[in-house]
Amino acid sequence: MIEVSKLSKQYGDFLAVRDVSFKIARGEVVGFLGPNGAGKTTTMRMITGFLPQTNGRIVVADRDFDKDPMGVRCAIGYLPEVPPLYPEMRVTEYVRFAAAIRDVPRSERRARVERALESCGLTGVAQRVISTLSRGYRQRVGLAQAIVHGPQVLVLDEPTSGLDPIQIVEIRKLIRALAADEGRTVVLSTHILPEVEEICGRILLISRGQIRLDGTLDEIRGQGTLEEVFLREAAPTHGGPDA
Repeated sequence: MIEVSKLSKQYGDFLAVRDVSFKIARGEVVGFLGPNGAGKTTTMRMITGFLPQTNGRIVVADRDFDKDPMGVRCAIGYLPEVPPLYPEMRVTEYVRFAAAIRDVPRSERRARVERALESCGLTGVAQRVISTLSRGYRQRVGLAQAIVHGPQVLVLDEPTSGLDPIQIVEIRKLIRALAADEGRTVVLSTHILPEVEEICGRILLISRGQIRLDGTLDEIRGQGTLEEVFLREAAPTHGGPDA
């Protein structure tokens, strides 16, 4: 479903992501784990087409990004850390707008919007102005815009950042439900270890711009607790900062 080969991103003399390679199969729920500044968000933005890669190849749902960038974007639903919302719009209006810019056929938009709202628990606030919603509900609106076009892959970047404990539990439950829907592949980028343990079956750990660990949760637990493995693999070398 996702194949990344020798992916790199360079800013001047700084190499933020270095020869990252991995494959993710259909229906997998993968935690993309790493400390702040490890290269998680940069990698996610390249995969979703929001940031051009310096080198490397990205294939999503059998579409090569260099040859068919629009095809890759259509196959992916993306929720960045800060949801791309228009606070002055009503929930239904915004999700309908998201469907339109993702080229959902006009004849299908109403049904797709209603399904996205229902899947994300937004039916009861569909006519509310987004700015009046709690942060947890705004995150649900962000998820609705990410799934309204029926993507095969869902990429979530720090989806519970800034939420209170109750909202975190609700969003995690929602993510699990979205992952189970139609065998969707989910990539969850986070630095929160309990989140990975509750939602994901496999972990990719990135540090200093490189993949340091790739395995199932059970395999990694065989090496110690997730916290111990994380600290061991993500620790800066030579006393330097983790860029």
